[in-house]
Amino acid sequence: MSCEKKWIFVLLFVMALMMFSFCWYNMRSITWHPSLVFHCNSQPTINYVNTSSQFDLLKQDFLHRMLYEKPNALSPPRSDVLMMTPWFAPIVWNGTYNIDILNTQFHQKNVSIGITVFAIKKYTVFIKTFIETAEKFFMVGHKVNYYIFTDRVGDIPNITLGEGRQLVILEVPSYKRWQEVSMRRMEMIRDHARQRFVNEVDYLVCVDVDMMFSDDVGVEILSHSFGTLHPSFYAASRTRFTYERRQQSTAYIPTDEGDFYYAGGNFGGTVEEVYKLTNFCHNAMMTDKGNNIEAIWHDESYLNKYFLYHKPTKILSPEYLWPTNFGAPAFLKRRRFAAIPKNHNAIRNKRALRDYSRNKQKFHR
Repeated sequence: MSCEKKWIFVLLFVMALMMFSFCWYNMRSITWHPSLVFHCNSQPTINYVNTSSQFDLLKQDFLHRMLYEKPNALSPPRSDVLMMTPWFAPIVWNGTYNIDILNTQFHQKNVSIGITVFAIKKYTVFIKTFIETAEKFFMVGHKVNYYIFTDRVGDIPNITLGEGRQLVILEVPSYKRWQEVSMRRMEMIRDHARQRFVNEVDYLVCVDVDMMFSDDVGVEILSHSFGTLHPSFYAASRTRFTYERRQQSTAYIPTDEGDFYYAGGNFGGTVEEVYKLTNFCHNAMMTDKGNNIEAIWHDESYLNKYFLYHKPTKILSPEYLWPTNFGAPAFLKRRRFAAIPKNHNAIRNKRALRDYSRNKQKFHR
């Protein structure tokens, strides 16, 4: 190799050495940012220091001393009636709960309850008795909104209510047929649940207006969703239930299905669950109406279809819907919410209304 070529190789080696030294010197001073670090662990790194949570806003409930008889796991309070469904929903009977414990629990939650009734046409005659007895027996000590759906606002009487309780009158259209009124109430409850009730109350109780409270009805009835055993079918077989049996109807229930027959005159739950129930019933009714079908017991038929496939989380015994003209069987310890005996055709004429107004005091206890 010539001398000239040797000097060229030496020069290239020196230049490479200088470049390597320069790069190494600059690389020493680099501060690596955490974002440049690659982690093999697939779980995210969580910094628990100085973090906040919505749980920080929770307030500790104040615990009160309570004295009551100790429950006995081997001695049920009632052995004459069914107290629990196969899907673990309690059936509410007298003697199966402690109302003082329940009141304390619901007061801690600061719940408010809405109760809906429909006073359409001359059914406004029942409002006074309904509210006066409710003030005496319904959810005493709790916040209550009476939602009165009516087409005759001027006929609703002024009634003095207790503290934390208010009367809300909701004007609605009238309908020629009572069947239409019965079915349309699902639509009205649904729409108001979505637009208003959800902002005002925690639970809804949906009942008939031609009723009276004759004993305590409290927070023991409240649950995610609840229905009431019909007083005519609490001990009946499935084949005797007056379900809708026509397969063309959306309310159809086969003869080999069914748990209980639920009354349309007393149901409820949280506002969200009542919205789901009434939305289902109304949509099913409209489907049938489009096919010229009307379920045998109108909104009650669709209510039973809903509860068959969306099991209620609590069931009220017939104590919570018992006609005043029915006898009292041995298992019925209390009659809390009673249907007032009436002639449906008679209340459509003025003379019968005058007779009812003169004699209604006999229904009070």
